[in-house]
Amino acid sequence: MEYIIIGLLILLIFLIVFLLIKLNKNTQNDLVVTEKLGNFQNSLTKEIGDFKYEFSNNLKKDFDSLNDRMEQRLILINEKVNTRLDENFEKTNKTFTNVLERLSKIDEAQKKIDSLSTEIVSLQSVLTDKKTRGIFGEVNLNYILTSVFGEKNDRIYEIQYKLPNGYIADSILHAPEPLGNVCIDSKFPLENYEKMTNKSLSKEERDMATKLFKMDVKKHIEAISSKYIIAGVTADQAILFLPAEAIFAEINAYHPDLLKEAYAKHVWITSPTTLMSTLTTLAMIIKNMERDKYAKVIQVELNKLSVEFQRYKERWDKLSRSIETVSNDVKAINTTTEKITKRFDSINQVEIPELSYSEKEDTKNL
Repeated sequence: MEYIIIGLLILLIFLIVFLLIKLNKNTQNDLVVTEKLGNFQNSLTKEIGDFKYEFSNNLKKDFDSLNDRMEQRLILINEKVNTRLDENFEKTNKTFTNVLERLSKIDEAQKKIDSLSTEIVSLQSVLTDKKTRGIFGEVNLNYILTSVFGEKNDRIYEIQYKLPNGYIADSILHAPEPLGNVCIDSKFPLENYEKMTNKSLSKEERDMATKLFKMDVKKHIEAISSKYIIAGVTADQAILFLPAEAIFAEINAYHPDLLKEAYAKHVWITSPTTLMSTLTTLAMIIKNMERDKYAKVIQVELNKLSVEFQRYKERWDKLSRSIETVSNDVKAINTTTEKITKRFDSINQVEIPELSYSEKEDTKNL
């Protein structure tokens, strides 16, 4: 840029010289023109030099200022980049930490699943014993009763209740009339159920297990009906509690004849879920009956209180009339008292004239 300007100035000088030479043809003026051109060239050269120096300084200053701004911008960009890198590193670190925590939780869950599977296997081995299955059903029944009615609530239920016929029910509900006392007994027909649902066995074996399973359930229904339904002592129905939802679902889905048999014997087959809902409904009924009983007592007491309040009102009215009479008498007495007081005042204000000697003698004689 600088050299282009200098070239243009030199070209302009030559054009001016050429024009001056062309216009001034006289030889006498050539020296003057030459001298003027020389002076002009010297001054022009000096001005060009000054221009170059000033232009160079301005260009250097602009370049330095631009360099400073660029450096500041680069510093800001560098700081922002470092900030973003730190934030991303922190987020990445948190994500990595969360992943490690999740992995540790998954590992713990896996260990719990492994231990649970071991416990399930051990539970299956425990439930193979008939006596142990009976204890398992009794414990489940006791847990459900405690959850609904609370612990040791003998007013509503009792555990291992002995009946007059000598049999002991796993539990008895003291339900309100007309339902009465309802016996609950736990049964767990597991062996034949497992065989009839085992797909690895042949169809003949599973069919035989199904027949044996139905026979087991019918025996339980007959035993509960004959042992735990006593006229005048218990309700005319009892509850068979199955501690396994799968067995209850099997009976309801595929064996309606067992349900008919139970209905005919007045035995209701329940699972943990259905027994829980039945007992919860019964608990609400008992609470409502208790509330109604206390409501009747409250109503009787309110009626008595109403009679007493009526008597109180009559006596208060009588006393009010007496007080009003006394008040009127007091007002009359006050009026009479004021009148007497005024009379005494008027008497006191009367001036009595002095008596003569003869009048005094007469007064003495009197």
